[in-house]
Amino acid sequence: MTAERTTVGVVGLGAMGLGMATTLAGKGFAVKGFDLSEARRTLAAEGGVTPVEALTDVFFDTNFIVFSLPTAKDVAAVVEANLEALKAAGRRVVIIDTSTSEPDVSRDLAAALAGLGHGFIDAPVSGGPAGAASGKLTMMIGGSDADVALAGPVIDAMSAKALHVGPSGAGNVAKLVNNLLAAAHMVTTGEGLKLALAAGLDADEALKVLNAASGKSMISEVHFPTWVMNGRFDSGFTMGLMRKDVRLASELAARTGADLPLSGAVAKLWAESPLENAEDFTRMGAFRPVANDN
Repeated sequence: MTAERTTVGVVGLGAMGLGMATTLAGKGFAVKGFDLSEARRTLAAEGGVTPVEALTDVFFDTNFIVFSLPTAKDVAAVVEANLEALKAAGRRVVIIDTSTSEPDVSRDLAAALAGLGHGFIDAPVSGGPAGAASGKLTMMIGGSDADVALAGPVIDAMSAKALHVGPSGAGNVAKLVNNLLAAAHMVTTGEGLKLALAAGLDADEALKVLNAASGKSMISEVHFPTWVMNGRFDSGFTMGLMRKDVRLASELAARTGADLPLSGAVAKLWAESPLENAEDFTRMGAFRPVANDN
Protein backbone atom coordinates (compact mmCIF):
# COMPACT_ATOMS: atom_id res chain seq x y z
CA MET A 1 0.00 0.00 0.00
CA THR A 2 1.48 3.32 -1.06
CA ALA A 3 0.72 6.74 0.35
CA GLU A 4 -0.68 7.91 -2.99
CA ARG A 5 -3.39 5.21 -2.90
CA THR A 6 -4.31 5.72 0.72
CA THR A 7 -6.84 8.15 2.13
CA VAL A 8 -6.46 9.01 5.81
CA GLY A 9 -8.96 10.91 7.93
CA VAL A 10 -7.85 12.95 10.93
CA VAL A 11 -10.37 13.80 13.65
CA GLY A 12 -9.16 16.61 15.91
CA LEU A 13 -6.88 19.29 14.47
CA GLY A 14 -5.48 20.69 17.69
CA ALA A 15 -1.79 21.18 18.43
CA MET A 16 -1.07 17.48 17.84
CA GLY A 17 -3.70 16.53 15.29
CA LEU A 18 -2.88 19.40 12.96
CA GLY A 19 0.79 18.46 12.91
CA MET A 20 0.00 14.81 12.21
CA ALA A 21 -2.46 15.72 9.44
CA THR A 22 -0.04 18.04 7.63
CA THR A 23 2.79 15.54 8.05
CA LEU A 24 0.71 12.83 6.39
CA ALA A 25 -0.29 15.19 3.59
CA GLY A 26 3.34 16.15 3.08
CA LYS A 27 4.27 12.49 2.70
CA GLY A 28 1.81 11.84 -0.09
CA PHE A 29 -1.30 10.62 1.68
CA ALA A 30 -4.69 12.04 0.72
CA VAL A 31 -5.82 13.52 4.04
CA LYS A 32 -9.30 14.61 5.13
CA GLY A 33 -9.36 16.60 8.37
CA PHE A 34 -12.19 17.49 10.74
CA ASP A 35 -12.28 19.85 13.69
CA LEU A 36 -15.10 21.79 15.32
CA SER A 37 -13.04 24.95 14.84
CA GLU A 38 -13.22 26.58 11.41
CA ALA A 39 -9.89 28.26 12.13
CA ARG A 40 -8.19 24.89 12.67
CA ARG A 41 -9.72 23.53 9.46
CA THR A 42 -8.36 26.55 7.60
CA LEU A 43 -4.87 25.94 9.00
CA ALA A 44 -5.11 22.31 7.94
CA ALA A 45 -6.07 23.34 4.41
CA GLU A 46 -2.99 25.55 4.23
CA GLY A 47 -0.94 22.42 5.02
CA GLY A 48 -2.38 20.33 2.20
CA VAL A 49 -5.24 18.72 4.11
CA THR A 50 -8.77 18.60 2.67
CA PRO A 51 -10.99 20.07 5.40
CA VAL A 52 -14.48 18.64 5.94
CA GLU A 53 -17.24 20.41 7.84
CA ALA A 54 -19.14 17.27 8.89
CA LEU A 55 -17.53 14.63 11.06
CA THR A 56 -19.35 11.87 9.18
CA ASP A 57 -17.47 12.82 6.01
CA VAL A 58 -14.25 11.56 7.55
CA PHE A 59 -15.72 8.06 7.76
CA PHE A 60 -16.45 7.78 4.04
CA ASP A 61 -13.77 6.77 1.52
CA THR A 62 -10.99 6.58 4.13
CA ASN A 63 -8.83 3.55 4.80
CA PHE A 64 -7.48 4.84 8.11
CA ILE A 65 -8.76 7.40 10.59
CA VAL A 66 -6.44 9.08 13.09
CA PHE A 67 -8.01 10.39 16.29
CA SER A 68 -6.42 13.19 18.32
CA LEU A 69 -9.02 13.97 20.96
CA PRO A 70 -8.98 15.22 24.57
CA THR A 71 -10.52 12.29 26.47
CA ALA A 72 -11.63 8.67 26.23
CA LYS A 73 -15.21 9.91 26.44
CA ASP A 74 -14.66 11.94 23.27
CA VAL A 75 -13.09 8.96 21.50
CA ALA A 76 -16.01 6.68 22.36
CA ALA A 77 -18.57 9.33 21.40
CA VAL A 78 -17.06 9.82 17.94
CA VAL A 79 -17.02 6.08 17.25
CA GLU A 80 -20.56 5.57 18.52
CA ALA A 81 -21.89 8.52 16.50
CA ASN A 82 -20.48 7.02 13.31
CA LEU A 83 -21.29 3.34 13.70
CA GLU A 84 -23.78 3.44 10.83
CA ALA A 85 -21.13 4.85 8.49
CA LEU A 86 -18.74 2.11 9.59
CA LYS A 87 -21.37 -0.58 9.14
CA ALA A 88 -21.99 0.64 5.58
CA ALA A 89 -18.31 0.85 4.67
CA GLY A 90 -17.39 -1.60 1.94
CA ARG A 91 -13.81 -1.84 3.11
CA ARG A 92 -11.84 -2.48 6.28
CA VAL A 93 -11.23 0.74 8.22
CA VAL A 94 -8.56 0.95 10.92
CA ILE A 95 -8.86 3.70 13.54
CA ILE A 96 -5.53 4.84 14.99
CA ASP A 97 -6.31 6.58 18.27
CA THR A 98 -3.39 8.81 19.27
CA SER A 99 -5.29 10.33 22.21
CA THR A 100 -4.18 9.61 25.76
CA SER A 101 -7.21 7.44 26.45
CA GLU A 102 -8.22 4.72 28.90
CA PRO A 103 -7.26 1.05 28.45
CA ASP A 104 -10.74 -0.33 29.12
CA VAL A 105 -12.33 2.08 26.65
CA SER A 106 -9.85 1.09 23.95
CA ARG A 107 -10.43 -2.61 24.57
CA ASP A 108 -14.19 -2.19 24.35
CA LEU A 109 -13.96 -0.16 21.13
CA ALA A 110 -11.54 -2.64 19.58
CA ALA A 111 -13.93 -5.52 20.32
CA ALA A 112 -16.94 -3.63 18.98
CA LEU A 113 -15.20 -2.60 15.77
CA ALA A 114 -13.76 -6.08 15.23
CA GLY A 115 -17.35 -7.31 15.22
CA LEU A 116 -18.06 -4.95 12.33
CA GLY A 117 -14.98 -6.03 10.40
CA HIS A 118 -12.90 -2.98 11.31
CA GLY A 119 -9.81 -2.35 13.43
CA PHE A 120 -8.98 -0.10 16.36
CA ILE A 121 -5.44 0.65 17.57
CA ASP A 122 -4.60 2.63 20.69
CA ALA A 123 -1.48 4.54 19.73
CA PRO A 124 -0.84 7.42 22.15
CA VAL A 125 2.15 9.56 21.32
CA SER A 126 5.07 11.38 22.87
CA GLY A 127 7.03 14.18 21.26
CA GLY A 128 4.72 17.19 21.45
CA PRO A 129 3.55 19.47 18.64
CA ALA A 130 7.06 19.68 17.18
CA GLY A 131 7.24 15.90 16.88
CA ALA A 132 3.80 15.78 15.30
CA ALA A 133 4.70 18.43 12.74
CA SER A 134 8.00 16.73 11.82
CA GLY A 135 6.80 13.12 11.80
CA LYS A 136 9.14 12.26 14.65
CA LEU A 137 6.72 11.13 17.33
CA THR A 138 7.19 8.12 19.57
CA MET A 139 4.07 5.93 19.45
CA MET A 140 3.11 3.34 22.06
CA ILE A 141 0.81 0.90 20.29
CA GLY A 142 -1.79 -1.57 21.51
CA GLY A 143 -3.74 -3.72 19.06
CA SER A 144 -3.77 -6.88 16.99
CA ASP A 145 -0.73 -7.81 14.93
CA ALA A 146 -2.83 -7.69 11.76
CA ASP A 147 -4.20 -4.18 12.37
CA VAL A 148 -0.81 -2.80 13.35
CA ALA A 149 0.75 -4.27 10.21
CA LEU A 150 -2.05 -2.89 8.04
CA ALA A 151 -1.65 0.60 9.55
CA GLY A 152 2.15 0.40 9.30
CA PRO A 153 2.62 2.96 6.49
CA VAL A 154 0.52 5.57 8.32
CA ILE A 155 2.23 4.91 11.64
CA ASP A 156 5.68 5.07 10.03
CA ALA A 157 4.85 8.41 8.40
CA MET A 158 3.94 9.98 11.75
CA SER A 159 6.64 8.51 13.95
CA ALA A 160 10.35 8.09 14.45
CA LYS A 161 9.75 5.25 16.90
CA ALA A 162 6.71 2.97 16.99
CA LEU A 163 6.62 0.37 19.76
CA HIS A 164 3.93 -2.30 19.54
CA VAL A 165 3.71 -3.21 23.21
CA GLY A 166 0.76 -5.60 23.30
CA PRO A 167 -2.96 -6.10 22.61
CA SER A 168 -5.67 -3.46 22.78
CA GLY A 169 -5.22 -1.13 25.75
CA ALA A 170 -1.50 -1.81 26.15
CA GLY A 171 -0.53 1.42 24.42
CA ASN A 172 -2.72 3.40 26.80
CA VAL A 173 -1.15 1.71 29.82
CA ALA A 174 2.36 2.49 28.56
CA LYS A 175 1.46 6.14 27.92
CA LEU A 176 -0.07 6.60 31.38
CA VAL A 177 3.04 5.10 33.00
CA ASN A 178 5.23 7.38 30.88
CA ASN A 179 3.29 10.53 31.74
CA LEU A 180 3.11 9.66 35.41
CA LEU A 181 6.91 9.48 35.45
CA ALA A 182 7.21 12.70 33.43
CA ALA A 183 4.96 14.46 35.96
CA ALA A 184 7.12 13.14 38.80
CA HIS A 185 10.35 14.15 37.05
CA MET A 186 9.05 17.67 36.50
CA VAL A 187 8.47 18.05 40.24
CA THR A 188 11.60 16.27 41.47
CA THR A 189 13.94 18.04 39.05
CA GLY A 190 12.53 21.39 40.11
CA GLU A 191 12.97 20.48 43.77
CA GLY A 192 16.54 19.31 43.14
CA LEU A 193 17.45 22.63 41.55
CA LYS A 194 15.71 24.48 44.37
CA LEU A 195 17.91 22.60 46.84
CA ALA A 196 21.01 23.44 44.78
CA LEU A 197 20.14 27.14 44.88
CA ALA A 198 19.45 27.07 48.60
CA ALA A 199 22.84 25.47 49.19
CA GLY A 200 24.65 28.07 47.09
CA LEU A 201 25.12 26.16 43.82
CA ASP A 202 24.15 27.86 40.56
CA ALA A 203 21.08 26.12 39.09
CA ASP A 204 22.52 26.00 35.57
CA GLU A 205 25.64 24.30 36.86
CA ALA A 206 23.56 21.87 38.90
CA LEU A 207 21.52 20.98 35.81
CA LYS A 208 24.70 20.26 33.87
CA VAL A 209 25.66 17.76 36.54
CA LEU A 210 22.23 16.09 36.51
CA ASN A 211 22.36 15.69 32.76
CA ALA A 212 25.85 14.18 32.89
CA ALA A 213 25.00 11.79 35.72
CA SER A 214 22.36 9.37 36.88
CA GLY A 215 19.83 12.03 37.85
CA LYS A 216 18.99 12.90 34.26
CA SER A 217 15.71 12.34 32.46
CA MET A 218 14.17 13.70 29.28
CA ILE A 219 12.53 16.31 31.50
CA SER A 220 15.93 17.52 32.73
CA GLU A 221 17.64 17.17 29.34
CA VAL A 222 14.95 18.74 27.14
CA HIS A 223 12.20 20.45 29.08
CA PHE A 224 14.26 22.32 31.65
CA PRO A 225 16.77 23.85 29.20
CA THR A 226 14.07 24.63 26.63
CA TRP A 227 11.14 25.85 28.71
CA VAL A 228 11.96 26.14 32.43
CA MET A 229 15.40 27.66 32.93
CA ASN A 230 14.60 30.60 30.64
CA GLY A 231 11.11 31.11 32.07
CA ARG A 232 9.35 30.52 28.73
CA PHE A 233 6.94 27.86 30.01
CA ASP A 234 5.44 27.32 26.56
CA SER A 235 5.97 23.66 25.67
CA GLY A 236 2.44 23.40 24.29
CA PHE A 237 1.26 20.81 26.84
CA THR A 238 -1.09 22.18 29.47
CA MET A 239 -1.50 21.65 33.19
CA GLY A 240 -5.00 20.39 32.51
CA LEU A 241 -3.81 17.66 30.17
CA MET A 242 -1.10 16.48 32.55
CA ARG A 243 -3.51 16.58 35.48
CA LYS A 244 -5.86 14.37 33.47
CA ASP A 245 -3.10 11.88 32.65
CA VAL A 246 -1.87 11.71 36.25
CA ARG A 247 -5.44 11.21 37.44
CA LEU A 248 -5.97 8.39 34.92
CA ALA A 249 -2.74 6.73 36.07
CA SER A 250 -3.87 6.99 39.69
CA GLU A 251 -7.24 5.47 38.82
CA LEU A 252 -5.49 2.65 36.98
CA ALA A 253 -3.35 2.00 40.05
CA ALA A 254 -6.46 1.85 42.21
CA ARG A 255 -8.23 -0.59 39.85
CA THR A 256 -5.22 -2.88 39.59
CA GLY A 257 -4.31 -2.75 43.28
CA ALA A 258 -0.82 -1.37 42.60
CA ASP A 259 0.61 0.28 45.73
CA LEU A 260 2.33 3.48 44.57
CA PRO A 261 3.01 5.71 47.60
CA LEU A 262 5.40 8.14 45.88
CA SER A 263 3.20 8.37 42.79
CA GLY A 264 0.27 9.06 45.09
CA ALA A 265 2.15 12.03 46.54
CA VAL A 266 2.95 13.28 43.04
CA ALA A 267 -0.70 12.97 42.01
CA LYS A 268 -1.73 14.99 45.07
CA LEU A 269 0.74 17.75 44.16
CA TRP A 270 -0.62 18.00 40.63
CA ALA A 271 -4.24 17.90 41.73
CA GLU A 272 -3.78 20.56 44.40
CA SER A 273 -1.45 22.94 42.55
CA PRO A 274 -2.88 26.47 42.28
CA LEU A 275 -1.75 26.63 38.64
CA GLU A 276 -4.66 26.94 36.21
CA ASN A 277 -5.43 24.16 33.73
CA ALA A 278 -4.67 26.45 30.78
CA GLU A 279 -1.12 27.14 31.98
CA ASP A 280 1.83 25.17 30.63
CA PHE A 281 2.70 22.05 32.58
CA THR A 282 6.38 23.04 32.72
CA ARG A 283 5.45 25.68 35.32
CA MET A 284 5.32 22.80 37.83
CA GLY A 285 9.10 22.65 37.52
CA ALA A 286 9.63 26.28 38.48
CA PHE A 287 12.24 26.32 41.27
CA ARG A 288 12.41 30.06 41.79
CA PRO A 289 9.74 32.79 41.71
CA VAL A 290 8.63 33.57 38.17
CA ALA A 291 6.21 36.04 36.67
CA ASN A 292 2.97 34.44 35.52
CA ASP A 293 2.33 36.17 32.23
CA ASN A 294 -0.72 34.16 31.22
